[in-house]
Order: sequence, then structure tokens, then C-alpha cells
Amino acid sequence: MAEAPEDEWRDYEDFAAGIDTYRLPNADLSGRALRVNLIDGPDITLRFQDASTVTWEATGTVNAPPGTDDPYDAVPIRDDVFYVHLPLTSVDRQALTIIFSTTTHRALGVHTVIQPEPIPEMPQVTQEFWSGITDGGEPAGEAPGPSRYLIGKRNIYRYSPAHLYEHVYMSSQRYAWQCLQGAQRGHGDMDLSTVWKFQEELYLFCFREFRIPVASVWLHDLGYALRTTGNFLGLNGDGEPEHSRAGGHIYPLGSVAYPDVQPV
Repeated sequence: MAEAPEDEWRDYEDFAAGIDTYRLPNADLSGRALRVNLIDGPDITLRFQDASTVTWEATGTVNAPPGTDDPYDAVPIRDDVFYVHLPLTSVDRQALTIIFSTTTHRALGVHTVIQPEPIPEMPQVTQEFWSGITDGGEPAGEAPGPSRYLIGKRNIYRYSPAHLYEHVYMSSQRYAWQCLQGAQRGHGDMDLSTVWKFQEELYLFCFREFRIPVASVWLHDLGYALRTTGNFLGLNGDGEPEHSRAGGHIYPLGSVAYPDVQPV
């Protein structure tokens, strides 16, 4: 099995190609409309025109004038939970992700942005996170929010016959990864990460890499399904922004529990 050269770090497009092979199928939200109010974040209205185009508007921390058109990518994670990702073309170097439930009417938003220039000792791709509600009805249950659930867990992720990665969740701020199979085989790092609980056994996991200007958004279903659905936004080897879909199967390897002092 070929390994990546130790002195040659792969570009974003090298590992992203085919990483959506085992992704869950898309949903067609044609004709549906949704309003999402994100606490301390934007107020967003979405009108799905067909299977791939959404007309939307937003005010607040994300601004989009009425009549803004962008592509969208919707995946039904469960019967009542949708993962909706907008790889924005109306503005450059940005993406917006909305996760919502049609039964609890809870929502979660992630705004991913490639900053104009590299940030010293920090990832160039940044993210903001918000909890919110939809206009579908009275909200019920626990509001989405930061979670420590993944700390100490070790999972393998199979995205395609040629993509196999291991994750070890180190703290509330970082995770470690290594590529077991694929273009990055033999490479690994420890990067910044964020985990939020959406609802029981559904966890948002996002990472922001230091060495490659790329960030991701994933929704892990850690129930019986053991599936993950996600997207990447980053700069390719030519320095151009690129959006990619991703998804696959989760194989838990085990976990550890800290006896006294806990990670941050």
C-alpha cells in the first residue's frame, strides 16, 4: 500500500477526491421554505427552488440580501433531521451549514470562512457556531450546544474503498488524526476541533487544519446507524477555494476515561 512522502504534504484536492463515495443520498427539498433564527447569529430564510438551488436571505452576523441564489446540498440524517449545506457562490470563500429537526424545531448553524491571508499559528479557515430554532413549531427538548461527549473516544472512518482515517478526540478543543489508507497514508496531525450535541446520539464535529487551509463540518450519527455526513471548504494547491462533499461509515475502536484531572 503506497504511502505519502514524509516531506510532501498533500494538497486539499488530493485527499478530497472520492471522499463522498459512501455518503448518504441527497434529499430534494423543492417547494419547501424554512426560517431559522440563530441565537446571537443570523436570522435566515430559505426557499428551496428545486433539488439543487435555494433562494435565501439573512440578516445579522451573516448578511445576504433578499433574492440571493446559491446551490444547496440536503441530506436526511434521520426521518426528522436534515443536514443542509450551502457551498456559497454568491460570495467567495464561504459556506453555510444548517442542521434542523422537524419534530423538535431546534436548529444549529455553522458559518465557515477562508480568511484573506494566513493567520500566524492559527488555521486560515475559521468557523462560527450558533444554536437556534425554526419556524416549524414550538421548540422542544434540549437546545444544541457544546459537548464533551467525544473526549477520549477513538473511531475509524471509512469514506470510500480508498479513504480510511482514524480520529482520537483529545479535548474540547483538539483532535488527532492519521490516514490509514488513501493519498495521505502515513500522514497525521493534531488540529483544532469543535463538538456540539444536536440531539441524542447526533453530534456536530468540525475541524480546522493548521498545515492545510481547510475546515470541515460533519454530523456524526453515533446511534445504530454509525454514519457521518459532511462537507469541506478550503484552498486547493493553486490557492483557489474549493468545496467538497464527504461522508461514510463510523467504526468505534474504544474509549478511555480520565480518573481525575480532565482535559480542557
